[in-house]
Amino acid sequence: MLFNSFPFLLGFLPLALVLHALVERFRPAWRLPLLVLLSLVFYGWWDWRFLPLLALSIGLNWLVARWFIRGGAALLIPLAIVANLGLLAAFKYSGLLADLANLLPGLDLARPSLALPLGISFFTFHHVMYLTDLARGRAPSMDLTRYALYIAFFPQVLAGPLVRWSEILHQFDERPYARPDAAERFGRGLMLLGIGLAKKVFLGDPLAAYANPVFEAAGLGHTVTVIEAWQGTLAFTFQIYFDFSGYTDMALGLALLFGIVLPQNFDVPYRATSLQDFWRRWHMTLSRFLRDYLYVPLGGNRHGLAVQLAALVATMTLGGLWHGAGLTFVAWGLAHGLGLGAGVLWRRAGLPMPALLGWALTFGFVMLTWVLFRATSFEAALTLFKGLFGFAPVGHGFKWRAFLPAVLVALAGPTAWAAIHRLQPKPALAVAFAVLFVAALLRIGDDANYEFIYFQF
Repeated sequence: MLFNSFPFLLGFLPLALVLHALVERFRPAWRLPLLVLLSLVFYGWWDWRFLPLLALSIGLNWLVARWFIRGGAALLIPLAIVANLGLLAAFKYSGLLADLANLLPGLDLARPSLALPLGISFFTFHHVMYLTDLARGRAPSMDLTRYALYIAFFPQVLAGPLVRWSEILHQFDERPYARPDAAERFGRGLMLLGIGLAKKVFLGDPLAAYANPVFEAAGLGHTVTVIEAWQGTLAFTFQIYFDFSGYTDMALGLALLFGIVLPQNFDVPYRATSLQDFWRRWHMTLSRFLRDYLYVPLGGNRHGLAVQLAALVATMTLGGLWHGAGLTFVAWGLAHGLGLGAGVLWRRAGLPMPALLGWALTFGFVMLTWVLFRATSFEAALTLFKGLFGFAPVGHGFKWRAFLPAVLVALAGPTAWAAIHRLQPKPALAVAFAVLFVAALLRIGDDANYEFIYFQF
């Protein structure tokens, strides 16, 4: 069930809000079990075959946590983390591993064709965060209902944001509709939902019409002209931003409707003036996870320059692999690791970097590396790079007007979270957002309805 679909927006969501309001008012003790049930229904709606996997994952990790708290062996948590990552690898990377093994002479392994459970990368990382903090003595015990809701809360189970237990656990015991600002929070949740949906259907999805044909042509081995390469690459650069940030805005808005505040995930990343700054603004919850649970344990910046550079490259390379089971994703992560390492060396040398030049270099680097992220193979990426660097026919017909709204919003606009908190409640504002929401619904009914890009990860 997509956030940007009629069954969700006109069916599941209104029914869930009514049930939640009734339970919160008349049976507050049932609120958390209801949210767990709604989350499982939402997840199972997509493909009921994976619902037992999610439920079993929650149950077994909760049992491991309980056993550890009651004095279980210290080795229990590392084994559970390895098991979680092993399950993720089995579903997500078995095909890639078979392909790599077949490079060895004499091997001809069949490529497994396992369906990827939706959201497995995200709920696996939630398990890892909690278990790691539990082993460090930082996380409390949770009952099964709270743990299930932490892992499976439907606004964030499919594509994040990645939420730390400490950011959400204390909110489970609140009475959201008893707060003095309950109506204002609910209204701001609706506004976030509307903004996110509008970013998706009015800015992100139309750009797919310019990005997809170019990358598909490159994947088929066709020549891509200079104009087509730039048009396709720029289109994907802004498409993935509005698609993923639009999803995140919808997720934050939906959570707020049910009385839960989730962490922000984007802070106008295309205004970044360095690659380090970009990763502090793009997919911010993943950046935190990689920093705290991978980069720092690998040594971080505490053991000298060589260790820091190696930790950066390893962290970003693994972060690239997390995004997809393909060597192009590994190359994308490696490129960002090397770019971040170059930034460390530049700053260590004390060299100046004017803000405008820093922005241009950062945006150009990010845009070029998106080619590796989106291309289906290195051959397809090379075809795009040939066009981008002028080693192809020039072509004609660059559709610059199609990019102008996206460029202006991405570079000049505020974050949706900041925008909704600056706006003061007024009848005219309510009417404007109602019109925006209706227009987005009409667009959903009129055009092709694209899945969110990050659902495949």
